[in-house]
Amino acid sequence: MYSGKDHTFAVCAYKENPYLEQTIQSLKDQSVKSQIILSTSTPNEYLKEICKKHNIPMVVNPKPHLAGDDWNYAYSQAKTPLVTLAHQDDIYEKDFLKVTLEYINKRKKSDVIMAFTDYYELKQGKRVNTNKLLKIKRIINWPLSVPFFRKSRFIRRRTLSVGCAICCPAATYVKKNAGENIFDTTFKNSCDYMTWVTLANRKGSFLYIPKLMLGHRIYAESATTKNLEENIRKKEDFQIMCQFWPKPIARFINNLYAKSEKSNVV
Repeated sequence: MYSGKDHTFAVCAYKENPYLEQTIQSLKDQSVKSQIILSTSTPNEYLKEICKKHNIPMVVNPKPHLAGDDWNYAYSQAKTPLVTLAHQDDIYEKDFLKVTLEYINKRKKSDVIMAFTDYYELKQGKRVNTNKLLKIKRIINWPLSVPFFRKSRFIRRRTLSVGCAICCPAATYVKKNAGENIFDTTFKNSCDYMTWVTLANRKGSFLYIPKLMLGHRIYAESATTKNLEENIRKKEDFQIMCQFWPKPIARFINNLYAKSEKSNVV
């Protein structure tokens, strides 16, 4: 049975994000306590002061490149069997880890690759529990909440063939089953999507937890919003979808999914 001592929140921080301290506080307020580290490729006094204030160790990626490289470094610095990569602007519900551990512990240790929760959006200071994009993602992820389907490579790949519905900061990895250096290092934005596709081919389970355990912040300066505005995400998602479909079908599905993501543009 896994417990809080078997888990690390690795906070991925970049420059001087104004929401970082709120994220850290939500991790410290977890009903089940675990380790917290901060990983960055942009060390500065702002980050040092926050780490000092909250008594959190800071690790610095010596070879930064794209997001996937930073995530792999943060992942490697977590010395526990389980790790969650917390993004610097999101808020974790106090029972996030408690619920995640409960779901993982219902399965065999050799079985779970990753578990991920549902989430809500934080937009312009307001909580948004549902919108068009969130509804679509919940429909896509639903099969992975069914025990019979969780271990199926076919079902995992089918859910991923129509879009990236897994919220990256809501995912917790069982490192011995997921492997090392799991994150894609070729895509600028869709490195998480490509990572899920790769992990979906492994033996084991994806656990979808249909509970709103994380608040994903949407704001103009976020990397997600910027990449959507610059059309980077749509282009990269199309490349990934072409692994599942002929190009005309992939383009059609990608265009539909991209329209639903417009709610992420502030």
